[in-house]
Amino acid sequence: MKILVPVDGSDISFRALSFAAEMARRYEGTVHVVHITDRKNDVTDEIVERAQDILDAEGIDDDPEVSLDLDLDFRPSKRVGEDILTLVDERGYDHVVMGHHGSGTVERAILGSAAETVIKSDTVAVTVVP
Repeated sequence: MKILVPVDGSDISFRALSFAAEMARRYEGTVHVVHITDRKNDVTDEIVERAQDILDAEGIDDDPEVSLDLDLDFRPSKRVGEDILTLVDERGYDHVVMGHHGSGTVERAILGSAAETVIKSDTVAVTVVP
């Protein structure tokens, strides 16, 4: 089982990563982490570093990836969900594990809507971690 875990820097997304790591251990799967953004900066590096720390602590051999989408427009949440689905399609993921929203008002709308986009696509199994 190939599991994709998008992280946005929120505690909920990192909780989803820990959940995915446990799922991978139980079902002999692999975990792949992605952070989708329109610019790479210090915050991006911190998110990737924290994800790597979680993977190391969970005993998962993977390197988090940053997916740069320089065409994110005014509705980034929809685009993030579409970018996740593109990765699922291109790389053949069997399962997506993601948080149901981010940490603040804007982030809540972004990842909440991204999760909704992925769920509604009905193309991949999705586990949403509250």
